[in-house]
This record gives sequence, C-alpha cells and structure tokens, in this order.
Amino acid sequence: MSMQVGTAELSVGIIRELMNYGFCSYSVDQHLEGIGNSLREHYPQIPWVQVGSSVSGATPEIESPEKNGFVFSSCTTIMGFVCRRGNEGRCVRRKELLETLERELPHGTLLYSCKVVSIEDTGYRKLLHLADGSTLKTKVLIGCDGVNSLVVKWLGLPKPIYSGRSAIRGFAEYPDGHGFHPSLHVYFEGGVLYSYVPCGAYCFYWFCTYNSSLQYDEGMQENRAKMKQFVLSKISQLPKQAAEVVEMTELDSISCSPLKLRLAWNLLLGNISKGNVCVAGDALHPMTPDIGQGGCSALGDGVVLARCLAEALLKKPRNEIQNEEEEYARVQKGLEKFAKERRWRSFSLISAAYVVGFIQQRDGKVMRFLREKFLSRFTFSTVWKMADFHCGELNISGSK
Repeated sequence: MSMQVGTAELSVGIIRELMNYGFCSYSVDQHLEGIGNSLREHYPQIPWVQVGSSVSGATPEIESPEKNGFVFSSCTTIMGFVCRRGNEGRCVRRKELLETLERELPHGTLLYSCKVVSIEDTGYRKLLHLADGSTLKTKVLIGCDGVNSLVVKWLGLPKPIYSGRSAIRGFAEYPDGHGFHPSLHVYFEGGVLYSYVPCGAYCFYWFCTYNSSLQYDEGMQENRAKMKQFVLSKISQLPKQAAEVVEMTELDSISCSPLKLRLAWNLLLGNISKGNVCVAGDALHPMTPDIGQGGCSALGDGVVLARCLAEALLKKPRNEIQNEEEEYARVQKGLEKFAKERRWRSFSLISAAYVVGFIQQRDGKVMRFLREKFLSRFTFSTVWKMADFHCGELNISGSK
C-alpha cells in the first residue's frame, strides 16, 4: 500500500519548544502546503531586505528574486529566504504555527505541561516519570525537550555551552496598523546585531543579539525595562523607525536569553539515538540563531523521522510482527537511520551558525573592514546554502 506519513504529528512536539515569534526561512515541500496556505492568509510575503550599520548608515535595499513557495525557520536571519526558486520570506507567530499543526491531529493527541523528571528503562519500553507523580509507558521516546533536554542527558550527550552572546527579543503591537513597507531590516555594529520585520499588518517582531561583554548591568536579563533601555541605547544612531518599533513594545512582550550551542563534534562522537530513544529539534542541535535555521531544522527532523520510522515498520505487515522484541528491533533500526541522516546535517548547521555569528558580531576596525568588503558575501551565501536543503519526501510504500 502507499502510505502518507502525517508530518504534523511528528513536528508538533518539536515546534512546541520554540518561541512564540520568529522569522521563517526554510523551503517546506508539498506535504506542508496545506498548512502553508492557511498561514499565508495572515502573514504577507517579505520581498525586501535592508542591511546597514550604525556607523555608515547605509541601508541598501535588496529585492528577493524568488517569489513563489513557502519557508520556515528561526529568528536571526539575514536574507535567508533568498535561496532557491520557489521560496518566500514571511514572519510568522510561532504560536499560530503550533496551533495550525495541532489542528491536523486527532483531538487529545497532545498532552501539555507534562514535565518529565526521570526515565526508567523497562526492557522494550521506557517508563517516563512526570512531575505530577504520574507515569507514561512508551514504545518510542523522541526527546524534543529543548536545550536542557533530560533525554539528551539520558543518552549521555554533553550539555550545550554558552556562546558568549545573548538575545533580546520583542513584539510590538500597532492597533491601527503600522503602514510600513514589508521589509526585513538588519543592522550590525560594535558587537550588536539588531533586526526588525513586520509580522502581518498590525505587528512587528524585532531582536537584538549582543556580545556578553557589552552588558553593563548583570541584573538586566531579569529586568525587562532595562532590556528595553539597553536596546534603545544601542540603536540610537539608526533610522527613527528602528527605535519606534522598540518603543512601541510592551514590557511583557520582551524577553532575554543566553545563546547556547552544542559543540558540533559532540554530535559526531556521541549518541543521537540508543535503542528506542532519540532526540530531535533543539535537544539535538541547539545552535546560535544567525542563519535562521533553528525552527526549520526541527521541522526537517520531523519529516526525516517520520520517513525512517515508517520505512522500518512497514517492511513487514503489522499483524505479522510476532512480539515486542521484533517491534523494538524495527524501531531501533528506524531511529538509527534517522540519526545517520541528521548527524552531518546538524553538524553543518551548528558550525555554519557559529561562524556566521562570529563574523557578523566581531568588533574592531579590521574586522569591520573585512566584513564590509569581503566576508559579507560569505555570510550571505552561507545563509542561503544552509536554507537551500531538501529533507526528502514522505511518500512511503509498504505493507499494511
């Protein structure tokens, strides 16, 4: 029989870990086209990019040459949508993305606020102990529990490390509409990268990443008013609209978090899967947001994971699988294939994001000269290359 694996079913758990807002820059194939169509109704295409610095004030406007398709991803991206014919750039509320994916599932599929405190190995199944005292017995355990993943700890992977940078993010509401041209604006100077982009007709999403050495107040990350003032102080030389977006942002719509990443070689040497357990999303490949591939790589994980498990389980009719041992072995093979497919992709994403971020936010006259004259072409081409990736199809043929 021909089987169409439900992408949303595996992707929702991965997307749950992500922030509420983000700029999207990833090409998703026709299996998510229905979801894409519903989101397009609310979020217009972003066909323009403006890049500049607070010193030169130059803001050349660049038009995206590709205007057909659909894209997904993380927050801090520069021209990430200009990568392949058929792609678009849109700023999407992550909450609405999650809700759209969830609507594709049977009611009650997802359980919320289920914090796992420990994992017990009971042979062919894993027993999850939750914070409320209840337990869940699983045939397959896929850890999509973010940077501080308990499943990662169980697999023995080292913890992510601090990159030396942090990000302040905000969301500005314009009740009467902002009326601005749909452009992605990017500025970097002096160890700071600031960007803002419209998210529909009534909202703006913005973010500011900065080197930790620039943080003048150790308590700033716990005080939203200080976060807002810090960003305004760093963008005072930018066009009026840049500061207006931050000034319009309510304090409860501002957040700050350190930027962490997994050392790329840990993925080559460590366990991504073991038995009937694996990790995906930020639990697998936490990276800095400089290439805009955090969320989209999580969606890609879902597609590959669905395909690998389906191929393994459909090699033999379900009613001919004799016992739990055989079923466990098939799941294990599927997860091992997933790990093999995503290991090098994850290695490349983490490495590229770190290098691009280093180039963009390294301070000093020499680095500024090299960045403006030579390295900017490298960073932009790297962003495009990383986004221009097809994770494969979901049409699986097998026995019922």
